[in-house]
This record gives sequence, structure tokens and C-alpha cells, in this order.
Amino acid sequence: MNDTAEPALWSLGATQIAALVRSRQVSASEVAQAGLSRLEAVNPAINAVVECRPEETLAAAEAVDARIARGEDPGPLAGVPVTIKVIVDQRGYATTNGLTSQKDLIAKTDNPVVANLLGGGAVSLGRSNTPAFSYRWFTNNLLHGQTYNPRRKDLTPGGSSGGAGAAVAAGIGAIAHGTDIAGSVRYPAYACGVHGLRPSFGRIAAHNSSGAERDIGGQLMATSGPLARSVGDLRLAFTAMAKPDPRDIWSVPAPLHGPAVDRRAALCLRPDGAQTDPALQQSLLQSAEKLRAAGWIVEELDALPPIAEAARVQITLWLGHDYPGKLAAAQAEGDPGALRVLEGQAEFIRSLAPDAIPRALIRRAEIAREWALFAERYPLVLLPPSSELPFADNLDLGSDADYRRVWEAQNAMVGLPITGLPALSLATGATPEGAPLGIQMVAGRFREDVLFDAATEIEARSAPVEIAMR
Repeated sequence: MNDTAEPALWSLGATQIAALVRSRQVSASEVAQAGLSRLEAVNPAINAVVECRPEETLAAAEAVDARIARGEDPGPLAGVPVTIKVIVDQRGYATTNGLTSQKDLIAKTDNPVVANLLGGGAVSLGRSNTPAFSYRWFTNNLLHGQTYNPRRKDLTPGGSSGGAGAAVAAGIGAIAHGTDIAGSVRYPAYACGVHGLRPSFGRIAAHNSSGAERDIGGQLMATSGPLARSVGDLRLAFTAMAKPDPRDIWSVPAPLHGPAVDRRAALCLRPDGAQTDPALQQSLLQSAEKLRAAGWIVEELDALPPIAEAARVQITLWLGHDYPGKLAAAQAEGDPGALRVLEGQAEFIRSLAPDAIPRALIRRAEIAREWALFAERYPLVLLPPSSELPFADNLDLGSDADYRRVWEAQNAMVGLPITGLPALSLATGATPEGAPLGIQMVAGRFREDVLFDAATEIEARSAPVEIAMR
């Protein structure tokens, strides 16, 4: 593998790395060293990884090699380099969530999702950046600084898992861990031109013992998920991550594969009348044709179950619950982006009735049921990831009109979490100006396998995702 004609180890996908390490064609230590070298070469320009301990990375890789030498199973992610978002507990590291106030909040145990990744043989290259409180679709904070998009520096890398998206797009790791409460895996994947999965609610166990219990929005809509440069790698990461844990009271031991479904998909270019960018509409139409070539029936519809209303319900539960406490915490942190998010929602929050939270919980159930029944008829749904191309970086810090524009464009990201359904952001190329393009796919609850199968058909008929900053 050292021959110059061979691709660099850091550039390989997770599936290929795991196979090479398991067969002892290369060592996990060699892969880790290559990953660290790649990080050193490109991370200073994008600030995707904000903490790296090379000695720990190499020690973890050596442990994988030792297991293989003893004839033990190293796990499905044998030697695969990954990054882990600073929002989750990783033993010995600060769970900062992008906050100066949490710079010394050192985790004593691994979050279940971290334990499952590392227990599956993955080797951590470092911790990836997030905006303060993981609030924004942009990644910047007072503690770790700004993360840049490796595709185009003037565009957002997305948020809140912007460090994760930028890292995997730039070849820093084959898999990135992210979290998603309102699009925080799916949007960075789209903005950075890679793939990202928001799994079904309850599919991937997560719990931070370092902090307080999550509030209503976090408990009912937040989930961890993987980002990767190929659908196969996304599936491999998901398989390792998707394990229940008693610390997560919502986790469910659901099977990874379900019964056969009708190969029928719904396509909606402008859900709830969204003014979807023509380039994104074209990506959806082309993806639909690729599915039809694979034997799917794809029906174009004018409407889907609620999206915009679902987004309002989501914001009510996420930001409306203890809004004064959230605002006070953001004011104490002093982060401009976090304050902009909360202050921009002040009018909406003030308009809520005293019983808005219980009413939102009731409406959440009704909308989730509509989507569940829709998924019975259409096992797959294609819709835009956003109504706009990736935003200019920090657009939300501009005028009030800019702020409203950002949030209105993101209804398809924000609304879906209340349904509990899995959603996959699939990279589909780029505009002539280099702005990433993508689509969003939704399936029935615990039917990530349907998403992976359909995404694989589209990927097989498309150009592969290229690594940025070659």
C-alpha cells in the first residue's frame, strides 16, 4: 500500500479500510498515522477538528492491531479513522458544546454512541467543532473559533455538525459523528457535499452523564448520526452505532432490516409551496430518474404531510421550552450567533399561549401519525434538503430579512424530526460555481435500510463524491 500508484490511506473509505485492516494488508497504526498526517495538512485552513491527541489516536490503533494479532474480532470499523463532535461525552475530553462555560467539563465516561463507535474498532482522530449550544446552521463559537467549508470558504459548512461535515469532506477521517435535532447532520452533509443520516428516533442510544438531563426538545427529537463520503460507509457506520443502551430511556432494539416494501416513492419539489432553487429541483428530478432506472415507481406530488407547520411545532418544543433560561445562558456566554438564534425567535415565542407546550406535543403526535401513514403508501419520499443552495457563511448574522430567509429555507430540515422518521441527506454534485447540491430522502420509522438501498441505486448512477482540498 506504500506504492505511489496506490491511493493514500487517508483517502480510502471506511469499508475499504476495515477490510484491509482485518485482512492485515495494512495495519490500523498505518491508517491512523496517515489520518493524522492528513489532519495536520488541511485542518489549519478549515478548523474542523478542534482537539487532537495523536498519542491517544496511535495507541487506539495499536490496540486494534493487537486484537487482530490475537485472532480476535476487531469490530466492523476495524481501524477506521473517525471524528467525534464536541457535544457528546468522550472519556477524558471536555464536552464543550462550543461553550467557554464548559471548557472544563471533562467526561468521565463515554456516551453510548462513542462507546459503540470505538468499541466497533473505530479510531478517533479528534473532536469536531460545533456552534455555541449547537444552535445554528453555521459553525462558529468563542471557544474553538470558526469552521470553514472545504468546498468553498465563503459558504457555510453547515451546523451544528459543521466540523463533522468539513472534516469528512476534506478527508479527515472516513466517518464523522454528528448530532441532529433540527438538521444538524443533514444540513452540514448537504453544505459540504457529503452524505449524512438522521436515524429514526430511538435508533441510536445516546446519553451524556457529564451534564443535566435534556429538555423536551432534546429528549424527543435529538439523535446522533453518521456522515460519510459513500452510502456504503454511511451504512457501515450506522450498523456500528445502532445499539440500544439502558442509559437512553428512548432507545429501541429495532432490527436493522425490515420486510420488503413496494418500490414506490413520492417526489415533491416544493413542499408546502417552498421556493426551491431550480438547481435543487433539477437534482431531485435527476435522482428520481435514476430510481426509475433501478425499477422504482416515482410519483411527483404537489404536497406532502405537514412540513412548515411541523417546523413551527418543532421550534415550540425545542426553543420554546424554558426560553428565558436558554436566553439567559446565551447572554452569559455572549456568543453572537447563539443570541441571534434566540432573539430572532423572540416574537414567535412571545406569541405562544401558556399551554403551547402540551398543545405542541399533541400536534406532534398527529403530524407524526400523518407521516407514518403516508410512509405506508410511499415507503420512500424525495424532497429538497433546503429551499436554497448552501448559504453564504454567517448569513443569519446579517439583517432581520437575512435571518428570516435562513430559517424559512430550512423548513424541510426543521420539521421532519418531530415525525421520528429517518432522513438521509444525499450529495448529488455541485453547481458550476462549486456550490454543493443534494437531495433529502425519508422512509418509514426504523427503515433506514430502505434509505440505504435507494441511495445506493442513485449513487451507482452518479459521479462519486470527491474529497475536497486535494
